[in-house]
Formats: sequence, structure tokens, C-alpha cells
Amino acid sequence: MDRVVIEICAGKGGDGLVSFHRGKYLPFGGPDGGDGGKGGDVVVVGDDSYSDLAHLSARKKYIAPPGISGGKDKRHGKSADNLIIQVPVGTAITEMKEKEIGLFIADVLKSGEKHVVARGGKGGLGNIHFATSRNQAPRKATVGEDGESYRLLIQYKMVTDICLIGKPNSGKSSLITRLTKAKPRIADYPFCTQIPQMGVMDGKVQDYIVAEMPAIVDGSSNGKGLGNYFLQHAERTCLLIYVLDYNTMNIMEDIAILDRELALYSELLAKKAKVITVNKIDLAEDMSKIKEIQQLLGNLDIHFHLISARDGTGMVEFVERITELLDDMTVHEQRETGTAIKIFRPRPRL
Repeated sequence: MDRVVIEICAGKGGDGLVSFHRGKYLPFGGPDGGDGGKGGDVVVVGDDSYSDLAHLSARKKYIAPPGISGGKDKRHGKSADNLIIQVPVGTAITEMKEKEIGLFIADVLKSGEKHVVARGGKGGLGNIHFATSRNQAPRKATVGEDGESYRLLIQYKMVTDICLIGKPNSGKSSLITRLTKAKPRIADYPFCTQIPQMGVMDGKVQDYIVAEMPAIVDGSSNGKGLGNYFLQHAERTCLLIYVLDYNTMNIMEDIAILDRELALYSELLAKKAKVITVNKIDLAEDMSKIKEIQQLLGNLDIHFHLISARDGTGMVEFVERITELLDDMTVHEQRETGTAIKIFRPRPRL
């Protein structure tokens, strides 16, 4: 589960107290009602131990505890503990207004990263604050403020280095098996991969996270096939790899379909760095079609490789090239592109 909608409510502040000091020799000791404590905040924290949002689906509303009311003898009420909501790294939090998506609140990109998504109410004032020379025994105190409340859309978006994108039966599952130790289901029928698959590719400098997306078809943006909802997991990737079938009837049309479907989902996604790979060249019966494909792709301003994920043909050069791109910091910066800016909601001055 990578998408949930929840309601959150920060804690109400504790009420101020109306109280007067009483002592053996102080029958009229004056006001001593204390202030209420602050209500608890709702805080979202990144946690590496989670890989989806299933733990949040059981509850629809999360309410932080209220602050404690003020006490006698000018005692301040205790502030409430914060309500902690743990989410996987890569979670985006957006405010929902009715059925429309509103402002981004925060992106959680590191383990332990914290964001206050709803602030608890301030505590009320005790009657000690209302004593004046004319009114030395005020019977006035204020109640605590209500905490902020919001309806949130919480989406988990994988943080990856490479995303494999392609049409049905292009060999994406075979390629991620060749690149990593992932073992996705491989079968000779469309839409074998129905949820994103992940694996880790060894590199000389560092290891890279590779994700295989379910197949895209012409019309995915309109719900055809498996739709395009899963493309949210490609938004944080550094490098897109188009996986094309050597046996396709029109390789340029396939590229155009992938470009169009990514652009319809997100203009930012369509602008990411990409590499084209033509898979299944082990099935080539002669060199004429290979030369034709090389000529067509050579006219594009983009890196391309002809490979066979099944027998390993061309894989060494292909892996070397994509690791060079990933080691380039200008490519890595694309992961941060589009990161939501934390929204600051200032309180009005009283």
C-alpha cells in the first residue's frame, strides 16, 4: 500500500485556571490560577524499517493528546506529548481540500527526518494574568486553543537510482534479474509485473537501487492496461531506462508512446535523464534490422544500447555507461528536483 488519506488533529491546549490563594494567615491571598499546557503536535518521522503505508491504513483519524489544565499556586499545566507518525523514507505529504489536492506540506527523504504537520494549541491563561490595580480578584481565565487539523494525502514514492520503463513483454523483468539479485516473476504474457520490483546493482563506487515499473501502454494515462498510478515511484529516480523489444513493429513509435505517457503523468518525469536499451537482440536472424535500429536511434540525442538480458550480450558496455551517468552529480541532482517545500503556516499575532 503506497497511498493513504488520513485526518490528523493536534492536541487542544489546556485551560487556564481561576483560583485564589488560601492560607492560614492569608484569607485574601490573591489570584494564583496557572496557565494550561500546550497541546501535542502531530509529527511525521522517516523510518527505514517501513517499506509501505499499510500500518497507517487501519486508522482514519490521528489525534494528539491535549495539554493539562493549569493548577493552583501558579502551577503551569503539563504540555502534552507529541503524536509520532512513522512513514517510510520517500513519503510525500500533501494537504487535501475536499476532493482536491492542495499544498505540499513536506517530503521525507531521510531516516529520522521530522516534520511537524499539525501544531498543538496554546494553553489558556490563568487568572493571575488578569489582575490589575482595579480588579485584584479577577475571575477570568481563558480556555486552551484548538490544535490544527488537516486531511492529508500520504504517498510513498520509492527513492531509487534507476527505473526501468517499457511496454509489455519488453524484457524489463529479465533485465532487472540480470542487473541485480531481484527475482521477479517472469512469464510470456503482458502485465506480468503488476507492482514495482526493486533490486540492488553493484557498482564500483557505490551500489545502486534499481526499480522495474509495470508495463506502460498507449492510453495508460486514461486507465488502459494497469493505468499509470505506479509512476509515482519513478518521480524520485535519477535515471530512466527505456526497455524496448527488438521485435517491435515500430521502435520509434514505442519511444513516442513512452515519452507521451510519462509527460501526461508528469512534465518533470518526462524531463529526467534517460537511456534507451533495445532488448532481445539474441533473437536477431541477421544484421540488417540491427543496423536499421542503430541508424534510427543514432539520429536521437540520447544514449542507446542493444543488449540481450537473457544471454548477456552487450551488458558489460551497458552497465558501464549507466554507472558513469549515475556517478555524474548533475544526474544525481535530479532526484531532488521537484522536492516539496515545507509549508510554514505562521500564527497570527494576538
